Amino acid sequence: MAERFDVVVVGGGPAGATAATDLARAGVHVLLLDRAGRVKPCGGAIPPKAIEDFDIPPHMLVARATSARMVAPSSRTVDMPVGDGFVGMVDREHYDEWLRARAALAGAERRTGGFERIVREDVRTFVEYRVGRGGPQARVETKLVIGADGARSAVACAEIAGADRMPCVFAYHEIIETPANDFDGSRCDVWYQGHVSPDFYGWVFPHGETTSVGVGSANKGFALRNAVGALRAASGLTDAETVRGEGAPIPLKPLDRWDNGRDVVVVGDAAGVVAPASGEGIFYAMTSGRMAADVAVRFLATGDARLLRQVRKQFMAAHGRVFWVLRMMQYFWYSSDKRRERFVHMCADKDVQALTWQAYMHKKLVKARPAAHARIFFKDMGHLIASAVR
Repeated sequence: MAERFDVVVVGGGPAGATAATDLARAGVHVLLLDRAGRVKPCGGAIPPKAIEDFDIPPHMLVARATSARMVAPSSRTVDMPVGDGFVGMVDREHYDEWLRARAALAGAERRTGGFERIVREDVRTFVEYRVGRGGPQARVETKLVIGADGARSAVACAEIAGADRMPCVFAYHEIIETPANDFDGSRCDVWYQGHVSPDFYGWVFPHGETTSVGVGSANKGFALRNAVGALRAASGLTDAETVRGEGAPIPLKPLDRWDNGRDVVVVGDAAGVVAPASGEGIFYAMTSGRMAADVAVRFLATGDARLLRQVRKQFMAAHGRVFWVLRMMQYFWYSSDKRRERFVHMCADKDVQALTWQAYMHKKLVKARPAAHARIFFKDMGHLIASAVR
């Protein structure tokens, strides 16, 4: 007979590991199933709210960024100091593994394997997977599957209509050794230049002894590796030793539905919870994982599959407006170098900087400064009109 678990979490990134940790702490018998050897390309930024909400210890932060530098198509730069506080930087190779280990310490059963399929026999649900890398097939029984297996999720594509058509940005970055001289390890550089990315941006993010240099684009014909090479050259990082390179799709929009109405719910990249314009995903992934764990506990107690809809509903109630604003911003301001130039120019505005950092650090739109919002509105309208007529 197959082993039985209350919940099987497929995928051990921030979303899946967080869900498994919270479920184990709630006394749920949970299996965390994760493929070995995969590291997602990611700048690695996490806001103070993530550090606080998810108890991230200081030793996991490989750097503390206190400013961002925006680089325009004309090579004009605008510095955006964080002010009080910092943005934490993590290396996903070590951060994700620490999250998985924490789930195991909390009581989750952790296994390495590749998800294959969900099989249903009468009223019973089974998850089939390959042990290790290409090993023998195994099967476990469960009441609920949480799919946290990334963009192009096999769980989502098999169980949720439309998941196979999720729009994505394709990202590639190289982890390089940080130069010993002439490098600001407390600043994140964001490049808004069409040759770096025709519809997204490039980044140079400090990771302490290493640095992440990457780009993203939804244009499948765009040469990401060449763009990273050009970005390294422009940043004076061509001669830095390359530690590793990684590429993967990053979703552009949350799925319209996250559950199958029966025994599956998806979170993290599998649900499409990456912020448009910024590409930020770690905080949103962990938040969705926590919400799924909370709903799962209630689902297990009642058997009411309608509860699974609450994961998406709760997430979008908390963050949907921010995602909409960022999506509109990306659609307009990232569409040409002329508009990118004006976007970077806007970033020099002190009101824009203050509200941007407040929204990022606290993960909500700031309503406490109506005068600043009004000033930004009229300035933004001026930039929009100028961009349209020139």
